[in-house]
Amino acid sequence: MSGGPSVQEAAPLAPHADRFAALALANVVRAYPYAPMHLLTGPQDLVPPRTHHPAFYGSYDWHSSVHMHWLLVRLLRRCPDRVPRSEITDALDRHLTAAHLAVETAYLRAHPAFERPYGWAWLLALAAECRALGGAAGERWATALAPAAEAVDALLRGWLRRATYPVRHGTHTNSAFALGLVLDTAAAAGRPELVAPVTGTLLRWFADDHDAPAHWEPSGQDFLSPALAEAEAMGRVLPQAEFASWLARFLPGIERRAPAALLGPPAVSDPADPQIGHLAGLSLSRAAALRRIAAALPSDDPRGAVLAAAARDHLAAGLPHTVSGDFTGDHWLATFAVLALDGPPAHGGTWRPAAAGDAVD
Repeated sequence: MSGGPSVQEAAPLAPHADRFAALALANVVRAYPYAPMHLLTGPQDLVPPRTHHPAFYGSYDWHSSVHMHWLLVRLLRRCPDRVPRSEITDALDRHLTAAHLAVETAYLRAHPAFERPYGWAWLLALAAECRALGGAAGERWATALAPAAEAVDALLRGWLRRATYPVRHGTHTNSAFALGLVLDTAAAAGRPELVAPVTGTLLRWFADDHDAPAHWEPSGQDFLSPALAEAEAMGRVLPQAEFASWLARFLPGIERRAPAALLGPPAVSDPADPQIGHLAGLSLSRAAALRRIAAALPSDDPRGAVLAAAARDHLAAGLPHTVSGDFTGDHWLATFAVLALDGPPAHGGTWRPAAAGDAVD
């Protein structure tokens, strides 16, 4: 592996790496329970998930399987001395083969609305993480994933041309979260030409937004914040001064710690409930978004400290749920914990997405 970010940069993630790795290794081979998103056109479609998804058949559903694979590669890259490298490599070698990914690619092309846009974005993130890992293993997995990334590229472009309006609610189809993740990973995934159309679409959808109804959040099954996902995405595409002004229009009152419902962690009355449990993930995704938004502001902007403090509160609330022993949350929450732990720095720092070659020796 080539040189890249220091071990110190991965310090917040490091204490959790072994537990997250064990969880992900168990998840990616756990075939059941599974929630297929396959339209049944007749009895011939009643087949095991592994028939359609030989790579991503575990972790309850396709997108969770993809981002659990991403989690394994991220841990291998960022905390290589704290995870079972040979076990992770063996698992990924069994799943991320050219033959398996050819089946996955054919399925994506044959079902152009499947996992749009959330799963698409995570597949690009996985491809980017493999390329960033480098070395023989990373290159092997990235090569196998390249046709699927190409398919997502084509599907995404076609959808953006037709998508007059964004989806703004706080679950998988949220447009801002997915396109923000695409911006972070497209170039590193070998699809840099996606950056321009995605940027243009975000500006078309959101540049004129103001007075977000953030006091309505959260909804009862959110794992993403509609307001923060949009602001986080716009922080990626607007110059710093423009973003600072846009944010003042979009979320007025942050400097006064308002709205309180957005800046304080949500209550999670029943983490084992599949929908209420989403709110545990909301704490983690908000933590990542709040840190990103703070980092996108000028260093002397008073809102940065407010957002960074709110990020810390959300992370503290969400982390205890990540490895609970209950598969309801264990099949996905650790991924969002890593986004919060290993994402942009606290206010005043600098951050950029991982690029190819950013591997740890």
